[in-house]
Amino acid sequence: MPIVTTNMAKVSINLATGSIQKEELIVGIDLGTTNSLVAFINPDKNPQVINDTGKGVLVPSVVHFGPPNGGDITVGNEAKEYLITDPQNTVFSIKRLLGRSYKDIENYKDFFSYKVIDDDSESLVKIKVGDKFYTPIELSSLILKELKARAEHALKTPVNRAVITVPAYFNDSQRQATRDAGKLAGLDVLRIVNEPTAASLAYGIGLNPEETKTIAVYDLGGGTFDVSILQIQNGIFEVLSTNGNTFLGGDDFDRAIVDYWIEKNELNKADILADTKLAQKLRLKAEETKKAFAHQGMVNDKIGDIWCTITRTAFEELILPKVEETITCCKNALRDAKLDISQIDEVIMVGGSTRTALVKRMVAEFFGRPVHDELNPDEVVALGAAIQADILAGNRKDILLLDVTPLSLGIETMGGLMDVIIPRNSKVPTKAGRQYTTSIDGQVNMKIAVYQGERDLIKENRKLAEFDLKGIPAMPAGFPKVDINFLLNADGILKIQAIELRSGVKQEVEVKPTYGITDDQVEQMLMDSITHAKDDVSQRMLIEARTEGEQMVYTVERFVEKNGNFLSVTETAETAKYLATLKAALTGGNKDLIHKAIDELNEFTRPFAERLMDEAISVAMKGKSVG
Repeated sequence: MPIVTTNMAKVSINLATGSIQKEELIVGIDLGTTNSLVAFINPDKNPQVINDTGKGVLVPSVVHFGPPNGGDITVGNEAKEYLITDPQNTVFSIKRLLGRSYKDIENYKDFFSYKVIDDDSESLVKIKVGDKFYTPIELSSLILKELKARAEHALKTPVNRAVITVPAYFNDSQRQATRDAGKLAGLDVLRIVNEPTAASLAYGIGLNPEETKTIAVYDLGGGTFDVSILQIQNGIFEVLSTNGNTFLGGDDFDRAIVDYWIEKNELNKADILADTKLAQKLRLKAEETKKAFAHQGMVNDKIGDIWCTITRTAFEELILPKVEETITCCKNALRDAKLDISQIDEVIMVGGSTRTALVKRMVAEFFGRPVHDELNPDEVVALGAAIQADILAGNRKDILLLDVTPLSLGIETMGGLMDVIIPRNSKVPTKAGRQYTTSIDGQVNMKIAVYQGERDLIKENRKLAEFDLKGIPAMPAGFPKVDINFLLNADGILKIQAIELRSGVKQEVEVKPTYGITDDQVEQMLMDSITHAKDDVSQRMLIEARTEGEQMVYTVERFVEKNGNFLSVTETAETAKYLATLKAALTGGNKDLIHKAIDELNEFTRPFAERLMDEAISVAMKGKSVG
C-alpha cells in the first residue's frame, strides 16, 4: 500500500497475498528448534498435519553433510542418526542462530558440536562444514525444502506458498532471516506469524472478530521455553509480553533421569558421557521413560549392567526445579504485561514437553483454571499456521482481513542490496525499524535510499525516496548507532525517521502517494521475485561476503599502518600474503572462497590484536599496585 494511488487503499485479497494461481495450495509451517512440521487445510476444511511416506509428522530440524567436504546432504530423520556418529558435520538447533551475530551466542558456543565461526564482529554467524561456509538462512532453507518436498509428495500438488511461524520474541532481523530462508527454499512466504498467535487460532480463539480475550500461551519444547501473553481484539493479536529461557526444555528432563541412574548405579558421570554411544542409549531410554509415565507409575529396565529404575514420583521431584523456573517466567510475563492472573481468560499448552503431568498440573494451579491441551501440543502451531494460510487465501469469508502492504519496503545497504524493514503483507497501520552503523572511520553523513519491491538487489526494485542524515559526529567505523524507523499509516503514507542515538541527530521524510502503481505491476513484481528467488539469494550472499571481505581488508590495513612497529618482519609479510589472498578472492564469484580467506586472515591476525591489548594494559598499570 505505500506509494500507491489512494483508490488502492483497500487491497483485494488476491493482490495482498500475491496469489498468482487461485487453485494453488498455501501451507502452514512450524519451523522448530528441535522438530519442524507442515500442515494444510484438507478437503473437509479442517487443518491437518502432513505425514509423508510414513516417516512421521515431525521432521527433526537436523542437517548432515556427508564426505567428501560436505557432499551428500541429508535432512530430518536420517540426519538425526549422525548426531552421535558424525557430530562435527551434523548441524542442529539452527533456529537458535537465525539472525544472530557471534557475540549473541558466544556464551553458548559449547552447546554446538559443529564449528560456528568467531569473526569477533557484529556480523551474522556462519557455520563451517569442510571448506564450505553456510549461514543459518541457508541451513534453515534446507529444512524448509525437505518440508516442501514432503508436502508435495503427500498432496501430489506443487507447494510454492507458505505461512511460517516464529517465536513472539523474535526480532526484526530474525524474522527477516526466516523469510529469506523460505525464499531460498523456493517458497513465497506470505506471512511470518507469531507461534502463540498460531496456537490460539488452532483452538479457534481470535477467529470471531467480536471476541475480546486475554490469553497465555505456555510453550515448552525439547530445548526451549517461552510464555506469551496475548490480547485479542477485533481479530487483532497483540503480544503484551513474552518471557522464557532459550536453553530450558524437555531435554533437561531427560538429563535429570540419566543423572539419577548414574548416581543410583554409583557410576562415574565423566566416564559415561565419554562413551558417546552408551550416553546416547541412556538418553533415549530416559526419553522413553518420561513418555511412559503418561500411563504407568514406574519403569524398571536395564541397559547392559546399568539398572534403569525410577518411579513417577522420583521423576517429578527431579524436574520440579525446572518446572518452577517456567512458573517464574509466567509471573514475569504477567508483571511485564501489567496484568493479574484473574485477567487471563484462556491458557494454551504448546510443545511436546507439556504432556508431562506435573507441568500441566502446576500451570493449571498457577493460572487458577483448566488448560487447553485437547490438541496435540506438537502440532498445534502448524495447525494454526494452516488456518492463517487459509485466511490469507481468502477462503474464510467470515474473517475480516485488515488492509495489508502489497509490496515490501526497505532501504539500500552496502553492495546495492535491499534490506527489508516492512515485509509485504504486513497489516497497516504499522511501524518497524532496524539499527545500522557507519562503514568508514569519521563518516559524518549517511545516505538513506528507500525502495519498494521483492527482489534482493535494489536495481530490480522501485525507488521511492532518498535523503541524507547529516551531522553524525566523526567516530570510528561501527561506533555510530543509527535507528531507521518506518511508520506506515492507514492511507499508505510512509514516514521515515533516522536518528543517531549517541548524538541525537535526527532526520525525517514523508513519502506521499503521488504516483501510482497498478495491480498488474504488483503482480508482475511478485512473479519476478518468485522466478528469480534462488539467483537473488545467491547474489545477496556473494555481495554480503564481498562487503564483509572489503571491511576486513580495510580494518587489517589500518591496523598494520598504525601498529606496524609491534609486528615482526615475518608477521608483516605473512599478513600481506593473507591480504593478497583475500583481495584475489574478492574479485571472483565464490562466496566460500571469500569466507575462507576472511577466516584465515582473522585467525592469523587475532594474536596481534591480543598482544597489543596486553601491551597497552601493562603500560597503563605500570607502577600501580593492585589489591
